[in-house]
Amino acid sequence: MAELDITDKIGYTLLKKGIIDYETLEKSLRVKEAEASKKERRNLGQILVSEFAADHDAVFREVANLYAFREIYLNDENVDKVRIDFIRKFIDGLQDGNRDLLIQTKMLPLKFDEKQPDKLIIVCSDPTDRNIPVIARHFNAKKYEVTYCRLKDLQSLLEQVIPPQNEFLKLLEDNQISVESPDDEAQVDEDALNAEINKSALANLFEGCLVEAVRQGVSDVHIVAAEGNRTNFMFRVDGNLKVWHCQENTMPEAVMAVVKDRTKGVDRFEREMSQDGFVQRVIDGHQLRFRVSIMPIVTTEFKHKFESVVIRVLDDRKVITDLNKLGLQGPARGFFYKAIQKPQGIVILTGPTGSGKSTTLIAALYQVIDPTVNVLTIEEPVEYIIKGARQLKIGPKMSFEQSIRGILRHDPDIVLVGEMRDKVTAETAIKLANTGHLVFSTLHTNDAPSAVARLYKMGIEPFLIAYAINIIVAQRLIRTLCKVCRAPIDDSEKDELLKFGFTEQELATHTINKAVGCDKCNGGYKGRAAIHEALYFTKAIKNIVLNAGEKVDENSIRDQAAKDGMWTLRRSGMERMLEGVTSLEEVVASTVEED
Repeated sequence: MAELDITDKIGYTLLKKGIIDYETLEKSLRVKEAEASKKERRNLGQILVSEFAADHDAVFREVANLYAFREIYLNDENVDKVRIDFIRKFIDGLQDGNRDLLIQTKMLPLKFDEKQPDKLIIVCSDPTDRNIPVIARHFNAKKYEVTYCRLKDLQSLLEQVIPPQNEFLKLLEDNQISVESPDDEAQVDEDALNAEINKSALANLFEGCLVEAVRQGVSDVHIVAAEGNRTNFMFRVDGNLKVWHCQENTMPEAVMAVVKDRTKGVDRFEREMSQDGFVQRVIDGHQLRFRVSIMPIVTTEFKHKFESVVIRVLDDRKVITDLNKLGLQGPARGFFYKAIQKPQGIVILTGPTGSGKSTTLIAALYQVIDPTVNVLTIEEPVEYIIKGARQLKIGPKMSFEQSIRGILRHDPDIVLVGEMRDKVTAETAIKLANTGHLVFSTLHTNDAPSAVARLYKMGIEPFLIAYAINIIVAQRLIRTLCKVCRAPIDDSEKDELLKFGFTEQELATHTINKAVGCDKCNGGYKGRAAIHEALYFTKAIKNIVLNAGEKVDENSIRDQAAKDGMWTLRRSGMERMLEGVTSLEEVVASTVEED
């Protein structure tokens, strides 16, 4: 066993503060000793971060402190367009090799010192990096000071100053695609198709599209064949589709063939039926999954077999595990926590496709996952890996329906049923909820009360519905206003808000904003927030369902829920407006008028 060298101040400090343990310190000291004879030897901090996954900022904050490097907090700095241009001016003066080294070293010239105008302040995430002096001398400053900055903050600034290049799209610039199909071709010429898809440019276009989708925060990529040898690539950002690229003078079948070749679980030569598959890629150091749906479509060019592709971007970094971050408002928050803390019953999320139902359910599931309980999920397909849960694998040998039937024999405590799609699924979920299990599931309805009617129409008995359900939450995602350009509404617009349902007092005590639009957002909007309608099953609600007779009275449920404190989706949207985060137009577009 190597003897601990307590004279090593860095190691001793990190050990004392609990940033590393004794065993890790011993191992890292051995590595340092082994590198002692090397020309490019690393210091202890660098070894701990790169070899033993120690927290970068925790380590280098202590390293910076011990070596008397000053710490700069970028959140306290005014990093505006002028500052960005200032930094870019220095970087533009570097040769390509030095610019790449600067990015690798994670360092930036930030400003000139206020007290010494000829001294350049340089921020870096590892002030001990040997490359810093090599790059700094190319800035041609008379003096410079090296300071420490958090890696996360510096990385964010680096991406603003030097946006990461999409290597696939860069290759495309030098390799244009332009091969057309014969005019009178009755069938797809596979030889011509192969000749075209073998061009690396089409592969680069697809790979570049995936990279760009992740970097732009896209939820879905649409690739749609069109007439005239065109294929449209569209990105869904904040709920809206926009054209990212139009590939012209190329057979759409060739584009689709490239997509299929790079997608697992689909057949390139099948063009007349729907197919589902997936893609896995490591992008910017993160493992990502893409769910691929392919369907045939009809156009005016009947000789072609055109298809539409939709790719869902599944980024685990966007999974919310903290229920507090969902932004549940008013009574919905209390109702929801109360419902998921019950030992049994069913929690139902309802809303259209893309309304964030799965995100909310996963966040709720993370609140109840515990090593002492068996948590099973039945989803088709599995989108995100949930730590602590056993996610059943649906496939040709075990269908969704078969897994639903078999789950009762698998000793579950908590069950997530991806969707109650039919009577069999709904009955099993209800049965689980009524036999001592906590169940989470989704349903496609417009609001919470109509979910009760939907289950009733499926053939579920009213007494089962009444005693099984803990809560039904309807959810929508509404676009939020850009924080950079949003502006208060004009006084002339207040009459419209009063007609919409706001009071004079609310308008006097809150600032209602509107969309403006700038180069940082999409037409005045950036990001989305959830609004909720939480129907908690009180005794009064249960009685209404039990006495339903031949038809569930949705209006009676809605009226009673309002008395119990439920906010409708529109009311929830109005609260978002009072918070100043969304606009009247967005709430009107996302919710229906209340009777």
